[in-house]
Amino acid sequence: MIEKFFKLSENKTDVKTEVMAGVTTFMTMAYILAVNPSILSASGMDANAVLIATALASFVGTMLMAFLANYPFALAPGMGLNAYFAYTVCLGMGYSWQFALFAVLVEGVIFILLSLTNVREAIFNAIPKTLKSAVSVGIGLFISFIGMQNAKLIVDDGATLVTYQHFNENFQSVGMGALLCLIGVIITGILIVKKVRGNILLGIIATWILGILCEVVGLYVPNPELGMYSVIPTAFVSFDFSSLGNTFGAVFTTDFSTFKIVDFIVIMFAFLFVDVFDTLGTLVGVSSNAGFLDKDGKLPKIKQALLADSIATCAGAVFGTSTTTTFVESSAGVAEGGRTGLTSCVTGLLFLLALIFSPLFLTIPSFACAPALIVVGFFMMKNVVDIDFSDATEAIPAFLAIAAMPFAYSISEGITVGVISYVLINLISGKAKKLSPLMYVLCVLFIIKYIVL
Repeated sequence: MIEKFFKLSENKTDVKTEVMAGVTTFMTMAYILAVNPSILSASGMDANAVLIATALASFVGTMLMAFLANYPFALAPGMGLNAYFAYTVCLGMGYSWQFALFAVLVEGVIFILLSLTNVREAIFNAIPKTLKSAVSVGIGLFISFIGMQNAKLIVDDGATLVTYQHFNENFQSVGMGALLCLIGVIITGILIVKKVRGNILLGIIATWILGILCEVVGLYVPNPELGMYSVIPTAFVSFDFSSLGNTFGAVFTTDFSTFKIVDFIVIMFAFLFVDVFDTLGTLVGVSSNAGFLDKDGKLPKIKQALLADSIATCAGAVFGTSTTTTFVESSAGVAEGGRTGLTSCVTGLLFLLALIFSPLFLTIPSFACAPALIVVGFFMMKNVVDIDFSDATEAIPAFLAIAAMPFAYSISEGITVGVISYVLINLISGKAKKLSPLMYVLCVLFIIKYIVL
């Protein structure tokens, strides 16, 4: 039955590979279960409720992706969008978290309507193949950057914005975590060279075990003030889900007495814009890396994939969390060999299990997952060879898109810069015939976005 539904043989994979890939994807994005409650609680939301909502939204979205599109993509509340939710909408503009959830719900509904039409699919197909390759490479750099930051290998020194970790400072906490991450990268790299199956997952587990041993012998000393916590599990299960009642359905209790239509449109559009283009960017990048794109650079069943993403956003708003989107960490499972929705099923079920085993899963340190993200960045760099650097009208926009993602810390910004530069350079250079009408529309919208937002 599994073979028939997910078409494993047709996709040149098997159950073992898909399960391993699903576990790997979960392990690389499980951090959202800890980070999302921490961020959204700043808006006044109950952290435990957000944790449960995060797991449920991830489960629903990922299972929808599995059964609607049969792709190995996992979904969860997106980073960046949760910070916008808490720090801009709630703390900055003074709106309640219920109001912010309502904006997310409306954005999700619009997302569904766009997904049922050909608008979003047309947007995806209108992006030139060069930019699609550039997006994949840019995401690779971006995800590696995230991994290095999570492990505190790369830190902010105030003067240069980013620099390497000074191991002589707080060595037994931050320094040791960064060192263990480097060791994890080496371990994972060796496993890849030796062609060991499950190399990325084994790298995560090996790094975590090393962290436990270091804490036992005193080489690693937890320091919560520096964001370094114990890596030794102290609890394994929890069956208390009652706190979900604090956020479930709260979106429908929004107080509109201080409602400002202009504010709402800006807030809702910001959620929609980032959601749409982060999703498109992730689908482009991960699909290119997995070989899902056809000869014309189009993604089959993109409408189903987009629909799963949009429905998950609505479900997440009802549960009580910010915008749910397709995660770039899905590339970790793809690198592990995941090619069908069975990978997503495994990831989704693990998010559901995380409701029970959350104390154990949340003990996995960020420095243990970081090597996986760094190595996945390496895998995604291979798409740079598909960029024609002999043609400046193709190469320059591609380079700008690649550079913008890690430097601006945003997939959507990379796409925006890439599209604007691609249209303007080709238009002014007399190569307007290469441009589709939709590329002009996107260029204008992106320029307006910078002016208005």
